[in-house]
Amino acid sequence: MAQSTVSAPVAPALGTDTPLPIRAVLPWAVFVGLLMIVALYFVGAEQGATAVFAGEGVHEWVHDGRHLLGFPCH
Repeated sequence: MAQSTVSAPVAPALGTDTPLPIRAVLPWAVFVGLLMIVALYFVGAEQGATAVFAGEGVHEWVHDGRHLLGFPCH
């Protein structure tokens, strides 16, 4: 009777240093950076001289965030 052996895939050991290629990380870093800049704009500058949206809607949504980050709004 013939026996067949099937080997399971071996995962790399913990602690091995496999470098992450910059080309894999760079698009995500740019995307997250742009999201952070947009969020900072809405929390810090919207409803001022550079307002994109009219009214108080954006101000009310980010009001507590403004105070938490130290932006004046009153």
